[in-house]
Amino acid sequence: MTAASSEEMPQEIFFEFTRIGNVVKVSAIDAKSGTEVSFVAPASTPLDALKLMGRQKLAYVLRKNAIK
Repeated sequence: MTAASSEEMPQEIFFEFTRIGNVVKVSAIDAKSGTEVSFVAPASTPLDALKLMGRQKLAYVLRKNAIK
């Protein structure tokens, strides 16, 4: 999977991180459309990596929804 370019990335994203044992649930919400994505990752994953994955997944879902 290639990284999306900056113009494809949502401009304002709200993040929520919920630790559940050895994992963290990450929710990323596009402020403009209200589209939300979530995923789980090891709790030891760096915060910057979690945010990047959230941005990429959100951009993917927004592109996919725009095609429909």
